[in-house]
Amino acid sequence: MVVSPGSCDCGVTVLLTGLPSAGKTTIAFLVAERLRDAGHRVEVLDGDAMRKTLSADLGFDREGRHENLRRIGLMAEVLARNGVIVLVPVVAPYAESRDAVRRRHTESGTAFLEVHVATPVEVCAERDVKGLYAKQRAGELTGLTGVDDPYEVPKEPDLVIPTVRQSADEAASLLMDLLKEQRFVA
Repeated sequence: MVVSPGSCDCGVTVLLTGLPSAGKTTIAFLVAERLRDAGHRVEVLDGDAMRKTLSADLGFDREGRHENLRRIGLMAEVLARNGVIVLVPVVAPYAESRDAVRRRHTESGTAFLEVHVATPVEVCAERDVKGLYAKQRAGELTGLTGVDDPYEVPKEPDLVIPTVRQSADEAASLLMDLLKEQRFVA
């Protein structure tokens, strides 16, 4: 992580990682709205949207997931390097892939924060926003992260958000507090 001295109008990439239906995208869009209302330049690079465009050619095997995050990480790094606060809600199940994105940011002197949206798989399966858990149970889907494909929990994230104990607004406030604490926003 690169911490900027004092309050600044500098960019940062905030990678929100967690299981499918953990609440990553909801939190990202709530924070983005608050940041825009405060006059900040902000982008949300949602993993699902990126899969339909930037990474439409990729599969969901380990290599495809790694390449997907590499592409999104590159885009986020360029935006953050140019003063944008970039919120990246993606599953990003593998530590190696997340570490590669962090390294790229570090090498370019660009700020990077990792946030683990820590929602138990049982809660994610109840939410099942996209119907993935139902498809997996019905045998229509394999390789679901946290069920039959691994999710490597971040070892030292900059923030852990346990969404089962908080509302989406409270979770967004935790992330806003981190951005203030790290002096990316006032």
